[in-house]
Parts: sequence; structure tokens; C-alpha cells
Amino acid sequence: MLIGTLNRVMIVELNVPSALVSVMVGLPLLFAPLRALIGFRSDNHQSALGWRRVPYIWMGTLLQFGGFAIMPFALLVLSGGGEAANAPAWIGQLGAGVAFLLVGAGMHTTQTVGLALATDLAPVESQPKVVGLMYVMLLVGMIGSAFLYGELLADYSPGRLVQVIQGAAIATMALNVLALWKQEARHVVRPTAQVANASFRDAWINFSAGGYAVRRLIVLGFGTMAFSMEDVLLEPYGGEILGLSVSATTTLTATLAFGGLIGFGWASRVLSRGADPFRMANGGAWVGIPAFCAVIISGYVQAPWLFAVGTFLIGLGAGLFGHGTLTSTMNLAPKDQAGMALGTWGAVQATAAGLAMALGGIFRDSVAKWADSATGYHTVYGLELILLGVTIVVMLPLIQKQSKGPVLINSIPRVDREVKPNVKEKP
Repeated sequence: MLIGTLNRVMIVELNVPSALVSVMVGLPLLFAPLRALIGFRSDNHQSALGWRRVPYIWMGTLLQFGGFAIMPFALLVLSGGGEAANAPAWIGQLGAGVAFLLVGAGMHTTQTVGLALATDLAPVESQPKVVGLMYVMLLVGMIGSAFLYGELLADYSPGRLVQVIQGAAIATMALNVLALWKQEARHVVRPTAQVANASFRDAWINFSAGGYAVRRLIVLGFGTMAFSMEDVLLEPYGGEILGLSVSATTTLTATLAFGGLIGFGWASRVLSRGADPFRMANGGAWVGIPAFCAVIISGYVQAPWLFAVGTFLIGLGAGLFGHGTLTSTMNLAPKDQAGMALGTWGAVQATAAGLAMALGGIFRDSVAKWADSATGYHTVYGLELILLGVTIVVMLPLIQKQSKGPVLINSIPRVDREVKPNVKEKP
């Protein structure tokens, strides 16, 4: 909804500047860094009912519902059309900002804790595959909703936009309640001392102590920015440069998600056989290079089919890259810190994605002021090609070290293990 439909409607139909749209869609990044803390808190949470994950998922669901409930009216005021033209501009800007922020906060909370709950329910050796499956289901939902939104908004009107967004709010509440039903056991006895002595600082030090965590996070940040800067601009690019309709550009989200689905499926199959996740992520970055080249060329030759191919390859490369980095994070995560590991991965990924989307719109508008609109779009795609190159270079040491054997945090000797005394042999 946010980066597949609303960005096109706000820029083309509501005449909202793309820079403002990018900032609005990127507002959830303000909450993204807290994903690591949310994951840590859910790891150590105690409630009267014995739940750890459910309370956080429920709170995230309420935040999403509230954001979607007020979003359509804020957008209509922000556009300044019709009766909303008499309203002050700051009301629309403030309302839209709060709506996007609420949806983003709820999304980050439910995703982080939901993935942690999935790892709790799965055997340790199957956790990376389960997490991959969760993201595949996310992409399946994107594909289905893209076709649904495209059909519902085929005959666009402000009233229809209100109905669609509020329908998404109701669907969010219903699906999340259904997904939570009897998933987490109640009255689980947990050591109170462990919870009381839990410290986010100590947990972070333990998490970042090995496995080349800092370099992995840098790679994740650059790669995510490379695959996210165009998210707000792909559909407006198809509508403005290639002349595609709202329904046609909305299906691009399905094309992007389908490419990601293929990437995640392929990566899950290969990684389950013991392949190097860093090499998989590196391959995804290489796939992104011809993808963005195809998107740029499609604008010059006016070839919508080439644009669709490039969009599919972007999704494919992002899927391979995302699964590779996520699997490496899970493999290197300390014990009993699934929420912390997934929260850290999600915090960097979401922050980089939100920042990239905001910068993409700003760069596009800035370049378009002294050139033309097509040049603005192509400049952003060119920057993404540069970021992909940086990602590949930064990742090379990880691949080389992995080929010599991974250093797993779980393999570091613990102090409570029995240590044999060092007895010196007699001469």
C-alpha cells in the first residue's frame, strides 16, 4: 500500500511533490532503529499470562490500524483539492506524517516480534528456513494485494481511495488476530533472575562480539539502500515517462514481489544445502546491476516490456540479497537472542530503506529542476548502480573469510564448560 499504490496516487493523481511523498513514506525510519530494542524486550518480557511475543504484536497491530484509519483523510487535505482546499496546509502535512509514522511503527513491531515468534516455534536447525518462509509469505501478500488494489482503483476517485485504505486497516486487524490465535503458549515458567538482570547493552555486546557483525551490518545497509532508493519512484516513472495507467503501474508491485519470491525460493533451496549465504547475497547484488540498466534504457527507447523485465530483476536481486544477509544473521546469532538478532537486522534494513526512499525523491526533484523529469529518475537509478558496486566491494572480505571457515558466536567456548588442567609432561 505505501510504496506500491499510495506513492503513485499521491504524486500523479493528488499532485503532491515527489520529495514530500518520499519523506512521508520514509518517516517510518524514525522508528526503525528501535527494532533491536523491541526484539530484545520481547526476548525478556514477562506477563501475567506468560506471553513474551503476543503483547508486542498486538500493540503493533493497533498502531497499524490507527495509522490506516486516519491516512486517507490526511492525504485528501494534503492534496489541497476540492473542499480540502480551505484547510490549512499544515493540517494535511501533520496528519499524513502521523499516519505514516503510526503505520511504520506498527509494521516494525509486528514484523520483528512476529519473526522472533516464528523462530521460537521452529527447531534451531530450521530457523533460517522458517524466517525465509515468513518473508516469502510477505511477498505473496504483496502480490495478491497489488492485484487487488489495482482492480479496486481502476476507476480512481477520492471516495474509493478512502474505502481502500480503511479496508486495509480492517484487514490488518483481522489477519493479525487470526495469525496470533494459539501460537504462543501461556503460563510458561521462565527464570525471573534472567529477566531481571537482562541488559540491552550486555546483549548488544554479546551479539556484536563475533561473526564480523559490524561489516555485515555495513553490507546490509549499502545493499538495502541500493535496492530501495527506487521504491517510491518506479510506479511514477512508469506513469510519467512510459505513460502507463494506475492499474498497469500497480501491477509492477506484483512483478517486483514475484521476482523477490523467486529469489527467496531459490535462495532457500540453495542455502538449505549448505551454501555460503554471503555468496548468495553477493550474487543478488550482481543481479541488480543489469536490472537498473534495463530500467534506465526502457525510458529512452519507450519499452514498457523492458521496464517490466528490469523491475522483475530488481525483485530477484533484492530477494537473493535479503535472504543471504538474513540467513547469515541467524547463523551467527547468540543463543536465546532470536529477537535481538532479527531486530538488529530489521533495524538496519528498515533504516537504510527509509533513508534511501526519502533521498530518492529528493534527488529526483532536485535534478528535475535544472534538467527534465526523466533525467531526475535516471540519476537516482545511476546512484543505485554505484551503491551496488560499493556493496560488492565491501562484501568481498566476508566471502573470503567464510571460505576459510565461519566463526560462529555459538561456537565460542563458554566459561561454564569443563576445562581440563594443563598438566606438563615429565621429561
